[in-house]
Amino acid sequence: MIMFYIILSMIFLHIVDDYYLQGCLASMKQKVWWKKNYPNELYKYDYIWALIMHSFSWTFMIMLPIVISMSFKVGAIFIILFFVNIIIHAVTDNAKANKGCINLWQDQLIHMIQIIATGIILCN
Repeated sequence: MIMFYIILSMIFLHIVDDYYLQGCLASMKQKVWWKKNYPNELYKYDYIWALIMHSFSWTFMIMLPIVISMSFKVGAIFIILFFVNIIIHAVTDNAKANKGCINLWQDQLIHMIQIIATGIILCN
């Protein structure tokens, strides 16, 4: 029952971070935003930094219930999954926001799989 509540908490924090807290990063992680607002070649890859920052924020947020349940005693698997989740989230958001090869349904399904897999792996 505890794992179920932790995963529900992770999903709730996913909603908070991915929809409410993203703020300007929602625009800044899109190449088109940089082309429109900062067309200089100097800013060509700045969207990548925004993707990484949002992905870090999201990962930190969704893994917070787990780290609290572990009394902040994390091991190597936690740290590895932390960075794996950052990478998966950034690649997924880039596929939706810039490449246009996935839609919101697919994006959110990938994030739900991340959450559930992370919860199951770390809560066992």
